[in-house]
Amino acid sequence: MRSIELTVKILLLTITVALTACTAVQPWERGNLAKPQMALDPYPLQSSLRAHNYGSREAAAGGNAAQGGGCGCY
Repeated sequence: MRSIELTVKILLLTITVALTACTAVQPWERGNLAKPQMALDPYPLQSSLRAHNYGSREAAAGGNAAQGGGCGCY
C-alpha cells in the first residue's frame, strides 16, 4: 500500500514538472531564440568533423552514421 502511494506521488511530481516546462513563445521572443548563441550546437559542421575524426582514430561505434576501421577510411 505504501509503495502505491509513493509511486503515485512520484508520477504526479513528474507530470507537474513536465507541464511547467511547456510554455508558449510570443512572436516578439522568437527573434531572441533564433540567434546563433541560442543553438544547442553553435558549430554543427565542426562538431560533425570532430566526431568523424574521433570515430576514425578510435575505431569506436558511436551515435554518428559511419565508423572507420582505425585508419581513417570507411
